[in-house]
Amino acid sequence: MNHPLLMFFAALLGGCGAVLRMMVDGWINIHITPHYHWGFPLGTIIVNVTACFALGLLTGLGIAHIAPDPVRFLLGSGFLGGYSTFSTASVEGVRLLKAGHPGLFVVHTGGMLILSLAATWLGFVAV
Repeated sequence: MNHPLLMFFAALLGGCGAVLRMMVDGWINIHITPHYHWGFPLGTIIVNVTACFALGLLTGLGIAHIAPDPVRFLLGSGFLGGYSTFSTASVEGVRLLKAGHPGLFVVHTGGMLILSLAATWLGFVAV
């Protein structure tokens, strides 16, 4: 997996994933979240849960020998690595806690963990 061309395309796809993350999160923040006035980072949760589903699906396809290693690397480490964001989710959780919303903090962190694991499992068994 250290071939320079493979690394180039992984970086390119990672950038594409990051752009899609910004678009999805931005759309949710503009069209959905303002209607609830809660300051809850719904966009990041949706991005991470959909990334987990896609990675579970990709892993299942790899185990079934449908997706070859280079494709899994490019899509998993490249595109989905750029699309998903654990660090932003962590910062948003801490931000909720520091803003005096421990209940939303628990819903955010616990909910994302449960939903992400469920989405990964669903993607994995869908193959």
